Amino acid sequence: MFARVTQYKMKSASMAEATKLVDTLRGQIMALPGLKQFINVAKPDGSGYVISLSESEAVANGNAAKVAEIWGAFGKHLEAPPKPDGYDVLANWSN
Repeated sequence: MFARVTQYKMKSASMAEATKLVDTLRGQIMALPGLKQFINVAKPDGSGYVISLSESEAVANGNAAKVAEIWGAFGKHLEAPPKPDGYDVLANWSN
């Protein structure tokens, strides 16, 4: 499994609107091929991370154009472009 961890910074005044927007995009996000899990965490100041778990790095990279399109919907809310990074998943536990 592969994790894409993307750091972002929303304008703090845009957090409520951006949260509503991400909810409307849930279907598109969860329909990405090979996506297993999606987590979005943020602080009130607008700083946050998206953690997405995919079948493999190749599958995650194959979604790059669609992911860029989805991030594009947040353009007016972002202080700066998101910063993605990728990792092999060594453990994925939950209760």
